[in-house]
Amino acid sequence: MMRYMMSLLAALMLWALPAIAQNSGPLRIEITEGVIEPMPYAVPDFVGESATATEMGRNLSRVIASDLSGTGLFREIPAQAHISRITSFESPVQYADWRAVKAQALITGAVSVDGSGRLVVKFRIYDVFAGQELGNGLQFVGTQDGWRRIAHKVADQVYARITGEGGYFDSRVVYVAESGPKDQRAKRLAIMDYDGANVQYLTDSSSLVLAPRFSPSGDRVLYTSYETGFPRIYVLDVASVGRRVLPTMDGTMSFAPRFAPDGRTVVYSLTQGGNTDLYRMDIGSGASTRLTNAPSIETAPSYSPDGRQIVFESDRSGTPQLYIMAAGGGEARRISFGQGRYGTPVWSPRGDLIAFTKQSKGRFHIGVMRTDGSEERLLTASFLDEGPTWAPNGRVIMFTRETQGAQGQARLYSVDISGRNLKQVQTNGGASDPSWGPLQN
Repeated sequence: MMRYMMSLLAALMLWALPAIAQNSGPLRIEITEGVIEPMPYAVPDFVGESATATEMGRNLSRVIASDLSGTGLFREIPAQAHISRITSFESPVQYADWRAVKAQALITGAVSVDGSGRLVVKFRIYDVFAGQELGNGLQFVGTQDGWRRIAHKVADQVYARITGEGGYFDSRVVYVAESGPKDQRAKRLAIMDYDGANVQYLTDSSSLVLAPRFSPSGDRVLYTSYETGFPRIYVLDVASVGRRVLPTMDGTMSFAPRFAPDGRTVVYSLTQGGNTDLYRMDIGSGASTRLTNAPSIETAPSYSPDGRQIVFESDRSGTPQLYIMAAGGGEARRISFGQGRYGTPVWSPRGDLIAFTKQSKGRFHIGVMRTDGSEERLLTASFLDEGPTWAPNGRVIMFTRETQGAQGQARLYSVDISGRNLKQVQTNGGASDPSWGPLQN
């Protein structure tokens, strides 16, 4: 078992000091250096207490498996290889049978519908080689329509107990849904589960919309709209889909908004008289404060998780580069020094890294660097990759990739912070400008 545990999270903790695995310790993916070898696990269909619950149990286990295997850190042992069959949630686990098929982790569960019609899901996680339960069993209760959310919650618990880090499956992404030909593309805001399910549209396509950004609590979205002919910033309530424009001076253009961690403040770019600077606004009062005052273009601001600093893009050195300044403005220090043009920086929710878009030698890249600009690492390369956004646990990045040519289309992709596990996110048609929200309550 140790060969798995000593290697599995190497790519996810590229900048971390190696951890020591104790031979007598519980099942755990250890953080170290080495070759990635996904942990084998089994998740038999959750046991149902009725025909409806049986089908639900099968669906739940498939979503849990999709979540875990989709990380690249886990490998499911298929049902046809199982020796033991889980027919009761209370039956003792036959560890020898699961060891025989090389499973290290086993997830079992049961599904029922209570007297109020609510879905009740119980589950346990087992360390097969140690022959013991990993932590205590848990139970989630929700609506039958919300079964996918419960599955994501179970997967988050499994991920957290084995990796020691928070999960990200029970989260949503707001993005720009695109349709139509490339030269007449219609765009509207949409929201979906992190894996592309449960799509809902928040706006119509009557006017151009850009750069949606979730609030820290996930209840609101900032975005830029050309509804009036000029870019203006709107704030939209996700539940009611009600919206309002944020006040700015006549004759100006406002764009690239992002919430502060307190959820009450917005930082954004404003163009007036041909000059673009950063401003901060109190959403409640509408009062704005200018943060930069330079002849260069300052845009794409993003707060640090503690709200004390802002990273942004500026061409004050002649080409677009990344800078950090105090949240209240003042002197900024440059942190990008590689060859090429840097933009769209986003601070990791863990506070340790900054993701960015880089253009160099005719290619676009998504990359990460330390907050002092050191240890730059490019994760992707293509005709056009741009606009990174972080998963709630700071270990996965989603971004836009657009293909070349007249028939080229924008799609969403994700990649972990080592550059591994690059994959397309399933969406209905074209998609761009993702913003990954927090874990749901």
